[in-house]
Amino acid sequence: MNTTILKNLILVIAIGLFSQIAMAQNQGNGVALKQIADIVAGLSHRPSDSDLTTLNEIIGNSGLAQGVRAMASSVASIEHSANEEGKGAMEAIQSNAQAPDRARALADIIGSFNHSASDDAKAQLAELFP
Repeated sequence: MNTTILKNLILVIAIGLFSQIAMAQNQGNGVALKQIADIVAGLSHRPSDSDLTTLNEIIGNSGLAQGVRAMASSVASIEHSANEEGKGAMEAIQSNAQAPDRARALADIIGSFNHSASDDAKAQLAELFP
């Protein structure tokens, strides 16, 4: 029951706040997404202390869209793979038609992360976040 409520809450937040990215084209969100993508591309098992510093700055930045901060939080909590809460948040972003394509792609890569990003995922991140 709590998992369903949490997923629904995350979905509502993602739908409401990811539209900020699409409508406002906020450069800060784009920069944060690029930082997250770069961390995911280089991640091996868990984030480094430097990665965690960057991710925590993103998480604490209330000027960024909630969906972006949810991605940073999911990556920050990776220990070999995303935890259930992180996977749920990434599923909500992926199913949000208002989320930009590259944000949905990044959410898919984060949600399916297993020890490190695959070569295909790294290539996709390099293309989406040059």
